[in-house]
Amino acid sequence: MTHFIGEIAALLTAVCWSFNSVVFTWAGKRVGSVTVNSVRLWTAFPVLLLLHWLWFGNALPLDIGLQRFFYLAISGLIGFVAGDTMLFESFLLIGPRLAMLLALLVPVFSTLLAWVWLGETLRLPQIISILVTIGGVAWVVAEKTAPAAAPASGQPRKYRLGIILAAGGAAGQALGLLFSRLGLAGDYSAISATLIRVGAAGLMLAIISLLQGKFFSHWARMKDKAAWLQITAGALTGPVLGVVLSLVAIAHTQIGVAATLMSITPVLLLPVSHFLFREKITSRAILGTLVALLGVVLLFFV
Repeated sequence: MTHFIGEIAALLTAVCWSFNSVVFTWAGKRVGSVTVNSVRLWTAFPVLLLLHWLWFGNALPLDIGLQRFFYLAISGLIGFVAGDTMLFESFLLIGPRLAMLLALLVPVFSTLLAWVWLGETLRLPQIISILVTIGGVAWVVAEKTAPAAAPASGQPRKYRLGIILAAGGAAGQALGLLFSRLGLAGDYSAISATLIRVGAAGLMLAIISLLQGKFFSHWARMKDKAAWLQITAGALTGPVLGVVLSLVAIAHTQIGVAATLMSITPVLLLPVSHFLFREKITSRAILGTLVALLGVVLLFFV
């Protein structure tokens, strides 16, 4: 079982993303996606400080080294600030269906970046397994009907911008994974790495919010107790547990494999949509789920 620690961590990451995507959606409807994106990191950072102190006996990894700090900080800025900001905005412009579909480009970008920068190679059976997983997920997500919030066909400019932002968000996530991999070299602690990534991203968002005069308004919206609880729950399963697991995944398996397994979140959300949101699940959705899961199983044994 320990041989598959990277793959298991990636699957658990997908479970975390599934949960916090639901609670962040609820919170976003109440206080806005920008507030959710900022407050979740500001909430996660002190939790990570406490976790780091309990685990290592100090709140900050002061012996991290300048190069490693640079890689992890850049990873946080690219992934949490640039990538997530573009992704959240794309939800508003084109709806979650197309945004999630384009987010499946993450393993493609990750594999290409790892091939160019890290010299990683994938065997043919692994490539086929990745394509099977991506195909199954894409087939499931592509069937979903766009929500009423998605822009109408009469708004082509917003539609094109949403497509570009969703693709940019996927590229940002992939590039963030690459820099995380570089920062984790030498079996560096995933908890310490997450603390640096979240801290750098949270600081940048705080500076941006202060310059825009919106920092205090973000916190003022936390008077909505339901939104505060939802963001807190999402922060614990996202920037804390989920990100730690994602770093464990990319540290113990090839980056393309880890990114593919983490991309099955839309499949995991199918039963959630059925039981929580009363969405009808079609036979095509079920078949697509089985195809995606087949790809996941193949990744364990090829």
